[in-house]
Amino acid sequence: MRVLELAPQVYVTGQLFETDLELAAKQGVRSVVNSRADDESPGQPASARLAQVAEELGITFVHFPVGISISDEEVEAFAAISAELERPVLLFSRSGRRATKLWELAEPD
Repeated sequence: MRVLELAPQVYVTGQLFETDLELAAKQGVRSVVNSRADDESPGQPASARLAQVAEELGITFVHFPVGISISDEEVEAFAAISAELERPVLLFSRSGRRATKLWELAEPD
């Protein structure tokens, strides 16, 4: 799992799997945000399954799917959700690009 730091205690990566959540928990991650819709690609774990594993590990899991074109309403909703998440937070999408874009759009200047 390749992880990049976007801001203090905010990280991004590509698709997570159950074992990645276990590693993230060991590294102190408190919240995870999935910005992929279920069934985007074959072999992708269901968000409900990832949420279950995250809960068992004491991690807050948020499923916030967005498409490539992110609306202003989605940005505002994500900003509100993000403000309430316990840090460190790990965002993910298929490659991490969409999650990064969502974070950048939601961050105040």
